[in-house]
Amino acid sequence: MKKLTTIIHFIWAISAVTLGMTIGALYGWEHHGWIGAIALGFVGFCFGTLAAASPQMVLQILR
Repeated sequence: MKKLTTIIHFIWAISAVTLGMTIGALYGWEHHGWIGAIALGFVGFCFGTLAAASPQMVLQILR
């Protein structure tokens, strides 16, 4: 059971960071060009990392 929990948390972490970074980069690219893509991609990475660290926080926000 511990191994399954670890695998699910790993998949969640990778998904959250990738999604946050992708959304940030795409929004930055669309509105601000290269610099915006890099800057907002980094911001998305930070938010994705926070979401990956605490899945309960994300569920609380969505509720």
